[in-house]
This record gives sequence, C-alpha cells and structure tokens, in this order.
Amino acid sequence: MKKFTQILGVIITSSMFSTMMLYSGVANSSTLGKLVDDFSHQTNNSLGLPRQFINDTTAGGKTNTTLTISNGSMHQSGEIIPPRGQPGWASSVLLLDAQGLPKDLSQYEGITLLIKVRKGNLSVSANSTEVTNFDYHAAPVMLIADEKFHEVKLPFSTMKRAWSEQTPLNTKTINSLSIVAYAMQKSSFDYQIREVSFY
Repeated sequence: MKKFTQILGVIITSSMFSTMMLYSGVANSSTLGKLVDDFSHQTNNSLGLPRQFINDTTAGGKTNTTLTISNGSMHQSGEIIPPRGQPGWASSVLLLDAQGLPKDLSQYEGITLLIKVRKGNLSVSANSTEVTNFDYHAAPVMLIADEKFHEVKLPFSTMKRAWSEQTPLNTKTINSLSIVAYAMQKSSFDYQIREVSFY
C-alpha cells in the first residue's frame, strides 16, 4: 500500500498540476447533485463542463491513449510508457465547476463508478481546493479484470494522500475528480466507464 501511495502521489501531482494550476481556491458553498457524468454527451460531462484528458507526455513519457465516447460510455485504452524513473499515467479530469471553485459534497459519503476494467491499474482522486501541493486524496479501483460492468463505491473517508500528512478530506472543498490509469513500467490498460456519481 505504501508503494501504491508513493506512485499515486507522483501521478496526481503531475496530472493535476497541468490541469488545475489556474484554478482558484476561493470558498463556495454551492452544492451539487449526485450525477457527475453519464457520458451521454460527446465532450461535456453531465454538469455541462468539458472533460479534460492528459497523460505523462507532459512530463517526458510516451504514453498513448485511444478514447471513444459513445452509447453512454467512455472507453479508454492504450499503452503506458513511463518517463525514466517515474510512473506513467493517463488521466481523465471531470470538473465540478467551470472556474475551479469548490463544491459542497458533505451530504455524500463518496464516489460511485459503474465501470469495466479489462486490464491495468486505476485510481480516483477527489481534488480539494485546500490541498495546495497537488497531493490530493485518492483511492485505487480494486477490480479483477473482466468483461462485466461493476458498481464500485469509494468512500471519501478511505481516500488518502500519498506523501503529505494524512489530513481528513474536507468534502465542502472539492472542485474536480480524476480517473487515472497508471503503471511503473511499460504496460497496457483498457477500461470502460458508464457513470460517475456521488452516493
């Protein structure tokens, strides 16, 4: 588990620095409905915000990703080719606010995924505006690779930071979620997701 959190820390730092560095941490008491994305729109999540995709090529890696969004699901596959001495990754970011302002999710217990994992390692992070060093609270998606969709629940209370002091996640300050495929060495990944929501 310690190795996982160290790997995840590098991944989250790299991917979130690239996508979130322009966002403000100003407090906002705005609440949010349960559904984040049912992948019914080609480019926007269910909140009407564009999905963002980034991989380790921004950090010197050579990961490649094939992305298809159709028939109410997002299918991603590819080959992770990490930068030298670092983990490789491919990240999908679901914004909760167009300006990166925090949303109040304190009425929810965690994140629910309807997902099929054919191969590879996945994690999900809940990205809080209180975290200033990009070491966001995250949890692995623990599934055996198969051809079935599974409902996976990730409680906010079990999400951990990789290298920083283990502070509780403030669920009133979350502005995005990240779904990350990752590996320490060259390998492939393949997953399909139908829904991301809160419970």
